[in-house]
Amino acid sequence: MQREKYEIIVVGGGHAGVEAALACARKGHDTLMLCLGLGTVSMMACNPAIGGTAKGHLVREIDALGGEMALAADKALVQIKMLNSAKGPAVFSLRGQEDKAVYQRVIADALRRTPRLTVRVGEGVEVLLSGGAVCGVKLADGEEIFSDSVILATGVYLNGKVIIGEYSKSSGPSGHPPAIGLTDSLLRLGLPVRRFKTGTPARIYRDSIDFDEMEIQLGENTDRFSFMSEVGSFPEEPCWLTYTNERTHAIIMENISRSPLYNGSISGIGPRYCPSIEDKIMRFRDKERHQIFVEPEGLGSDEMYIQGMSSSLPHDVQEAMYRTIPGLTRCRFAKYAYAIEYDCVDPTSLYPTLESKLLPGLYLAGQLNGSSGYEEAAAQGLMAGLNASLRLEGREKMVLARDEAYIGVLIDDLVTKGTNEPYRMMTARAEHRIKLRQDNADMRLTAKGYAAGLATEERMRRTEEKREMIERVMTFSSRVLPRAEAEAVLKKRGEPVPQKPLTFGELARRPAVTAEDVAGFLPFECSREALSAAVVELKYEGYLKKQEQAVKEQRRLEEKLLPPDIDYFSISALRLEARQKLDRIRPLNLGQASRISGVSPADIAVLIVLLSRGTERGE
Repeated sequence: MQREKYEIIVVGGGHAGVEAALACARKGHDTLMLCLGLGTVSMMACNPAIGGTAKGHLVREIDALGGEMALAADKALVQIKMLNSAKGPAVFSLRGQEDKAVYQRVIADALRRTPRLTVRVGEGVEVLLSGGAVCGVKLADGEEIFSDSVILATGVYLNGKVIIGEYSKSSGPSGHPPAIGLTDSLLRLGLPVRRFKTGTPARIYRDSIDFDEMEIQLGENTDRFSFMSEVGSFPEEPCWLTYTNERTHAIIMENISRSPLYNGSISGIGPRYCPSIEDKIMRFRDKERHQIFVEPEGLGSDEMYIQGMSSSLPHDVQEAMYRTIPGLTRCRFAKYAYAIEYDCVDPTSLYPTLESKLLPGLYLAGQLNGSSGYEEAAAQGLMAGLNASLRLEGREKMVLARDEAYIGVLIDDLVTKGTNEPYRMMTARAEHRIKLRQDNADMRLTAKGYAAGLATEERMRRTEEKREMIERVMTFSSRVLPRAEAEAVLKKRGEPVPQKPLTFGELARRPAVTAEDVAGFLPFECSREALSAAVVELKYEGYLKKQEQAVKEQRRLEEKLLPPDIDYFSISALRLEARQKLDRIRPLNLGQASRISGVSPADIAVLIVLLSRGTERGE
């Protein structure tokens, strides 16, 4: 009997697994994606939204490289708005409310339409090896399927355990089965496994909510996630804002001993930046109220998602505390909130390509690497898929630097610093965020995606057209404008009027002046997106030049490669902590070494001297 063989096997059908599988198959590789059930594929197990602060940047970058998430999100929108619009453009972030069912259907259609991709229900329980390298996956029923590479993207399913009050059950999210056998295989292979925790709030029936007692939250419908999508109309749904109060907090405090988070029932480490409501109350006891957003799960759904009320308290406590909140006093529960514990891997055991340092051909992506969120997972899945396929093609790996993409920041943080809690992307993590804006993700990354064989010719053509428009605007920026017309714009925006005439660039740099204000001065056609990007470049021009100097300094460190077999414990000039951390993480270069927690500038100076001596000896 001929054994079944694929070039790449992806284990997991969540947001990471989908992007990985699509990337591999679209690049022409026979790919198998294994999932625990077709209902788990791209399931939005928690909030019905894509994007958000910094996460919107990731979605745009996934799109620029040729990924699927942004396109699917645009097709499933029920509301979209730009967050942080009162701040600088560097932190503008799109957030879209999604119809969960539509999003899954759109992804399912993309999977079905992709040649060379097979989606199959099956539980991977063992990574197979041959000669110290990965050669396939064994399923729970004993079947062995062989491949050249394996990408693990198991989400929160590994030994998943749902916990509600005193009750616990072996389970994946939303009642789907957990993956039981794979953790033991990972441990036998030597991968470092730890246990994390996340959770989700209750879903409340729409007809049991008094929306008149809440503040309506409307969208804007002026932007889309994908650079390939056109702005058009879609059926919109509002969200709603309400708040907890003293009664809510009192009920939680009275029952805190019944919370698995505080009575020892939960051992996994939870997300700091998305805490449960009981965690918020315990940590911020002087805060009188907390925001609660009520969000639709879809146009045809009777369920509303209660953002900000994640909990693992027992059902009776959940009912009591939810019904203290304005608008929810008569609420009926469709699903109760719960916490879920799961196994994940220490990501410092991975190269920046997301390939295992121990096992050639094994890649890990998504929440298995200790991250949280759909967007972080999808970004890792895309990069794992690209690098697995590039490896098979014998081509140079793709590693995005911290100054090239938020994806680069995300992966570098994980593989260099590791994480002791579910990692969430934030704009503050990106030291070059003025350069890494969501509006220019295509300018930064589409050429890379095209060169790697993923971004399409049509996407590349549109990117080049936009680049040419931006360059024309930048060239035009030195043109002196008619004085009366420029003054009219300044007066409208409350900007001071100078004595001398203004150039286009000087007018565009004024803080209150927008791209729409200066569009009429252009003697040529320019798209709204290209003009907006050019105006932002002009406003940040001085900052970008300063940032470029910092980038050059960092890249000099990145170019100084560290020998893979270096014995750090033999370097007595290094502090003990630095020796231990450097030996465990095995950084590829001085730049990565400099970002390891516990490695000081003095330690880096020691390594620089060591490398210079080696260079002098011709090593």
